[in-house]
Amino acid sequence: MTIKCLSSLAKIEKGNLNVEVLVIDNGSSDESLKKIGQYLLSHKKIRIRLIENKENLGFAEGNNVGIKYAMQNGADFVCLLNNDTRIAPDFLVNLVKAATSEKQSGLVGGKIFFEKGYEFHRTKYRRQDLGKVIWYAGGKIDWQNVYASHRGVDEVDQGQYETLTETDYVNGCLMLVKREVFEKIGLIDANYFLYLEDTDFSQRAKKAGFKLYYTPRAVIWHLNAGSSSAGSDLQDYYLTRNRLLFGLKWAPWRAKLALTKESLKLVFFGRKWQKIGVRDFYLGKLGQGSWR
Repeated sequence: MTIKCLSSLAKIEKGNLNVEVLVIDNGSSDESLKKIGQYLLSHKKIRIRLIENKENLGFAEGNNVGIKYAMQNGADFVCLLNNDTRIAPDFLVNLVKAATSEKQSGLVGGKIFFEKGYEFHRTKYRRQDLGKVIWYAGGKIDWQNVYASHRGVDEVDQGQYETLTETDYVNGCLMLVKREVFEKIGLIDANYFLYLEDTDFSQRAKKAGFKLYYTPRAVIWHLNAGSSSAGSDLQDYYLTRNRLLFGLKWAPWRAKLALTKESLKLVFFGRKWQKIGVRDFYLGKLGQGSWR
């Protein structure tokens, strides 16, 4: 999966950008390091650095390792990109164009399609529409119910989201961040470990005075849940726990009250890992928490 992503990045259009790709190996226990290392030796179209974490630090802190390296080496922008993606060659130059065209911008996301064959409801689409089904075209937050969702998800792209626009949050699958954002608000909150860390980071950036944008001109394709199965125990645990962490920090007080009541119901009637997620939140067991 990672090698396919790197092969896609080898076709990147740099324009006048000085681009370095960081691959963060997050404590893999298979032969990923060896295989990626072999790939890097034989493919030198772009500058790539492989950074090895000795343990799984989670999505949040794993990205922080790369962000720290980038900041220490003078990066003006850091672009987070999932390894289960492939890119349109001009995606990065278009992200930077959007970021520099809006003075108060801090974070910019692009148009993300489901990779062909990875759609939620792939049987309902015509064959020619596969690869054109939207996964993310901006983010929406329902503060009353404390849910973050993707604008346009499951819709076939027919040009309905072709305007540069402000958004409630930028998804961490593809997120361009200006250097000054990290300098002002710090790194991604490692307490989340996995899921909703991007939504929290977006809210912190907004609170600090930065604007968040979606640009339709930066396009990638995503193997949805390529690293964690949709509806899995892992998602039950982190989404349940982190929704409490996010909601009780950012939501209006009525929503906080409703979320607390909902969490108590989950203790009795939720699935196994939802129950554990609620327990860990109230015990302050964050980061990796109790996940096996």
